[in-house]
Amino acid sequence: MRGLSRALDLVSGAVIAVAGVALVALVAMMGWAVFGRYVMNDTPTWVERGATLTIVAIALPVAAVGVRERFHLSVLGIRESLPRAWQRWIAIGCDLAVGAFGLGMAVWGHELVAMVAPFKVPLLGISQAWTYWPLVLSGGLTAVFALEQVVLGLIRTEGPEQRGVTAAFLE
Repeated sequence: MRGLSRALDLVSGAVIAVAGVALVALVAMMGWAVFGRYVMNDTPTWVERGATLTIVAIALPVAAVGVRERFHLSVLGIRESLPRAWQRWIAIGCDLAVGAFGLGMAVWGHELVAMVAPFKVPLLGISQAWTYWPLVLSGGLTAVFALEQVVLGLIRTEGPEQRGVTAAFLE
């Protein structure tokens, strides 16, 4: 299991690195839009749609990493008020539900990609499939990361882990 977690460390690190590069590209696009509008008096029309695609490509995969690193939104009040033995099983059940949701995102997102692939994104001239590929990637990563959490939850003998997998292995 430790080897798989190390491999997933690399995957989550790569997702964060690519998101960082995409964020720099987003800033450059917005800078170009401002320059085009106020300096050249000719607003580039493609920037708005390109920025929207870039934001989706950043947010969805990073949200999947959030499932692994436990920085996603979660409400722990009810779980924390239960006996310690129940907390573990509630956490495993929640991870199973999140994994199922991620799998659904990947499967039905892929169907959506196939359905819209022949159509072009206005102003960009690329396939509409590029709009939905981050959904497929994010769903797949969410399912894999949640499955890792489930396995670790079953191996663990104490209560649910409160911090990310990477942080636990770095100690």
